[in-house]
Order: sequence, then structure tokens, then C-alpha cells
Amino acid sequence: MSVLGILGAGRVGMALARLARNADLEVLIAGSGDPASLADGIAAESPGAVAVTAEEAARSAYIVILAIPLGKYRTLPATALAGKLVIDAMNYWWELDGVRPEFSDPQTSTSETLQKFLVDSRLAKTFNHASVWELENLARPAGHPERRALAVAADQQEDMAQASHLVDAMGFDPVPAGPLANGVMLEPGAEAFGADASAAEMRTMLNRFWTSQRGLVVARNRDMPPAGC
Repeated sequence: MSVLGILGAGRVGMALARLARNADLEVLIAGSGDPASLADGIAAESPGAVAVTAEEAARSAYIVILAIPLGKYRTLPATALAGKLVIDAMNYWWELDGVRPEFSDPQTSTSETLQKFLVDSRLAKTFNHASVWELENLARPAGHPERRALAVAADQQEDMAQASHLVDAMGFDPVPAGPLANGVMLEPGAEAFGADASAAEMRTMLNRFWTSQRGLVVARNRDMPPAGC
């Protein structure tokens, strides 16, 4: 897991790059422009990270984090990402992405929509529900009494383990949220989104999601039985 790719050189991408460099990972980061034009800014914001193309980051990295606007997901290099563990750190904002029914459908999560496009990749959902400020300021070593938690959703146990290991290495306590479909628990509007929470507090939030207003709407649209039944 020594090489991490980050697609997206905005504030979130840069914050994640700094955390990864602090964890002694090699970081390849791609923005929307020519890598040469981004190199100086990336060197200043995240020393040691290397500006590359999206294709190069996708092909060379062991794990790839997506930190681009969600509405641009079809521009991702799907072929280069085939076989990779891809971490979805994106959120749907209609003000930025436009009104997109596929992202607001309560029958599915945005990560599941992304998985249908990246059909040959393995997806995990995490980092998206932390604010940029949290990523920039709240990373702590393991065992620190003020260490914050980040939830992780993934379908495969190995992918859950790898994504959780990355979260831990980058300064946060990983909390399993279940399968990728449970990524809906981490989206805007859910209690865990933006929560400055400990691991115990995060587990409590995830456990009561299905009794929340958002959880009841999702469960009804997925034909799930009411919580507790």
C-alpha cells in the first residue's frame, strides 16, 4: 500500500495528500490540468507528492482516492482503475453538480452508482463525511484520546480491511459501516456526515441511522422492514 493515487487536486485532495505523506506513503496526485502546471502548487501544498496524469495515478497506485466533483465521475479513467481498490471520497452537491436524479435516488447510494460505472474496480466509501477542516487539523496518532473516527463502507472484507488500514495510517479511527450500500449513511443529510465524533460515537450514529428520518425514507424506498422488525 506504499503508493497512493489521488484524483483531484482541490483542497480535499491536497489535505488527503498531506495526510498520506505524513504516513510515509508515496503520493501521485492528478488534477484537471497539465501536471507540469500543477507541480509547483502541489510541491508547496504537499511536499513530496508528485503531479501526474489521472491515467498514471490510476495505473501506478495500489489504492486510488477519488476527490473530484461527483458530477464528473464519467471522466474517470475506468480502464486504468480496473482491478484497483478505489475509495470514493465524493459527495453530491446539486449546486455544484446540477440536478442529477441518479444521485438523489433513495433506492441506492451514490457509491453504488459509481460502482456501476467502475464495474471492474472495487469500491469503498470513506473520507467523504469529514470536513476539510477535520482532515487538515484533526488527524491524531493511534491511541490519542482525542482521535476522531471515520466510517468505512465496502462489500468485500479485504477491501474493508485495506481501506480501514489507510484511514488508520492517515490519523483517524476506522469504524466499519457495512456494505457499500450503507455508504448512504455517510452522505450529506445523514447524522454521520460532518460529525466530529469518536469511534464509539460514530458506531452509535451508524446504529441509529435506520430510525432517523433519512434512514426511514431510504428503507421505505428499498422495501426494507422497519428497524427492529
